[in-house]
Amino acid sequence: MSVPSSWPAALLLLAAAAMMMMMSVSVCVDAKQQGQQQKKQLRFGTSGEFKILQVADMHYANGKLTKCLNVFPYQTKDCSDLNTTAFTERMIQAEKPDLIVFTGDNIYGYDSTDAAKSLDACFAPAVQSNIPWVAVLGNHDQEGTLSREGVMKHIVGMKNTLSLLNPPDVGVIDGFGNYNLEITGVQGSGFQNKSILNLFFLDSGDYSKVPSIPGYGWIKSSQQNWYQQTARKLKGAYMAKPEPQKGAAPGLVYFHIPLPEYKNFDKSNFTGIKQEGISSPSINSGFFTTLVETGDAKAVFAGHDHLNDFCGELTGIYLCYAGGFGYHAYGKAGWSRRARVVVASLEKTPKGTWGPVKSIKTWKRLDDKDLTAIDAQVLWAKTSADITSVFFGILVLALFVLATGTPLPFWRRWCPQEEKY
Repeated sequence: MSVPSSWPAALLLLAAAAMMMMMSVSVCVDAKQQGQQQKKQLRFGTSGEFKILQVADMHYANGKLTKCLNVFPYQTKDCSDLNTTAFTERMIQAEKPDLIVFTGDNIYGYDSTDAAKSLDACFAPAVQSNIPWVAVLGNHDQEGTLSREGVMKHIVGMKNTLSLLNPPDVGVIDGFGNYNLEITGVQGSGFQNKSILNLFFLDSGDYSKVPSIPGYGWIKSSQQNWYQQTARKLKGAYMAKPEPQKGAAPGLVYFHIPLPEYKNFDKSNFTGIKQEGISSPSINSGFFTTLVETGDAKAVFAGHDHLNDFCGELTGIYLCYAGGFGYHAYGKAGWSRRARVVVASLEKTPKGTWGPVKSIKTWKRLDDKDLTAIDAQVLWAKTSADITSVFFGILVLALFVLATGTPLPFWRRWCPQEEKY
């Protein structure tokens, strides 16, 4: 059969058209990837603050069909998962956070008829707010129609989330939902391309898989190694040019099940309330020691024990609860559901621009009429070189005064006082 002379030209036109389509698709994919990268770039705003809202233990199930637990009898008729949704919306509107962190038991899998739908519903206020959000798993999320891995994969695929299934550059790591976020400095400042606040999220497990060890899961050695290696890498970058710093940037760590070290506190050494025992793993995997040795973590935030909302300092690290948030989670009638807020604030450089983190503060809000804020406290404050210099100067002056024995003329000379009549 003879081939028409027009075919080669037609084939060339088809090939050219195909090439153009491929290039168009490539451009679209690249644009999408760039958009995702831009979305993942968290930074401090021009106010010099970065605010994080922690939501613990929503225990979401089937929306309006799922009734509340541990509320007053007069509240039971109209109380459901929708109260949890409303509380989330109120908190987002009131605090306008830069990041929302859900610290596990986001859904109560056992009562959920469709885990995927429950996940979509419980995170809906965060998704609709267009505020970046992340989540880790608790011990109840996987008890429904999705496996633990399946739950985390569903979360990772949702809109506006920065959650990851696991670190992309790590071969083997225990659990699902281990990742970190870097918060860079203010745009236009010397810190705009440097992470000045590091957030770590870990899977604290559900239940022990070792027959001889009862109770809850724990943070494994593979996760601790990843955390330590990541923290050291971030420290190196923070201490490098431009704007080289003398140590690590402050870090905050989020997971579900509290560490055994939470048991070190009583009413005399924490801020908040302790109304139930500490449901930590029955063994100590040493993660707190890893945190202390690494040296960057300033605070740890957990959930799990709904009736505890305290925050106390141990060996330079604050160990904090958020308090129970969800209405289908166990609670205490008359004791408001609550959420924790954390704000990191920047210092000003001698040039008047925004610099690194100066302080980290926290408070809680109650789901009452006024969203009452309670228990404000400072978790960490940078030791200022200026303050150190002033203190040293005062010390030198004091020694001078003691040595000369004539303090009054000296102070009158440098600090004139008004005449008294």
